[in-house]
Amino acid sequence: MSIWFGGEFPLEYCNRRNARTLNGNLGIELLEAGADYLKGRMPVDERTANPAGVLHGGASIAFAETLASWAGAFVLDSATHHCVGLDINGNHVRPAIGGSVVYGTAKPASLGRKVQVWEVRIENEQGGLVCLSRVTMAVLEGANRY
Repeated sequence: MSIWFGGEFPLEYCNRRNARTLNGNLGIELLEAGADYLKGRMPVDERTANPAGVLHGGASIAFAETLASWAGAFVLDSATHHCVGLDINGNHVRPAIGGSVVYGTAKPASLGRKVQVWEVRIENEQGGLVCLSRVTMAVLEGANRY
């Protein structure tokens, strides 16, 4: 059973909306929405690397928040509710080397009426864990402006 309100995640719409935002500037692209997850990718390049040439921890966190925010927005009825970030953390466990790509997958840990918690795994091209993030979202009344 799908977690997405209305049964389907609007992947193309979200990628168009990303284009002129931080998400687009970082090269983040949403790739796939399964029944209970959202997957995307981000390049490790001059936009996202630190001076040592590896993925900047802040870029990992921005990527995690992007995936969780889009996912959180579309498990709700966007005509009546929206969500905003409450908390985010990330454990950076392995570097991602410049010139590579990282993949992130957001899955819900809890989808409550007032709070959502998302786990985001960011992995390298070989499937090795780069960052494990938890994003907590508050669910608020009012239409979604995404």
